[in-house]
Amino acid sequence: MTDIAHAIIELEKELPSNVKLVAVSKFHPAEAVMEAYRAGQRVFGESRPQELAAKAACLPDDIIWHFIGHLQTNKLKLVLPVASMVESVDSLHLLSAIEKWGNENGRTVDVLLEMHIASESTKQGFSGDEILSVAENAAAFGHVRIRGLMGMATYTDDEFIIRKDFAKLVALRDEIRENKDSYPGLPEDFGILSFGMTHDFRIAVEMGADIVRIGTLIFGERTY
Repeated sequence: MTDIAHAIIELEKELPSNVKLVAVSKFHPAEAVMEAYRAGQRVFGESRPQELAAKAACLPDDIIWHFIGHLQTNKLKLVLPVASMVESVDSLHLLSAIEKWGNENGRTVDVLLEMHIASESTKQGFSGDEILSVAENAAAFGHVRIRGLMGMATYTDDEFIIRKDFAKLVALRDEIRENKDSYPGLPEDFGILSFGMTHDFRIAVEMGADIVRIGTLIFGERTY
């Protein structure tokens, strides 16, 4: 058994059945994805449009691709035909561009709104107030289905800070759910939370994550 296969099997044993594992395969070759695939993994995360398009073209059709990186609007044509979800919608400009693409191509695109919860200013994302504003106007996006929220905690070993960051995401999701009549454009199943990576996914699971995005623990350090 390969190290990748072993990691997948061990994670599947550890993660609760209601938590979806996105194996973050960015910067790793298609051969590594196939090792995880043969171990039973089907959902993979990519953050570079060209890399996603190339892998999707040569790997099995039943792989479910999530786009998890910063997405420029001029790269939508590479991502949206193959990604089942864009987890990293971080601006109204991007959301509007996805809506336009969906309208032109007769598709409805599943997305998560990325909330800026970390202390690092370099991380992308909406503020909480901006997400509430988008949610209030969700009905204007007829070709986008806003399924929930995504976030990345501050990169630190301080568990208190990580929990504080994650709590912002959980609290905002709960606020929207509790006042769902104020957001009639959101789907009935709104509420998916994607947070937690290799160094903090166990905290994320404890705090209610629906999706965890794990790369290094599965594939090791990036290979290119």
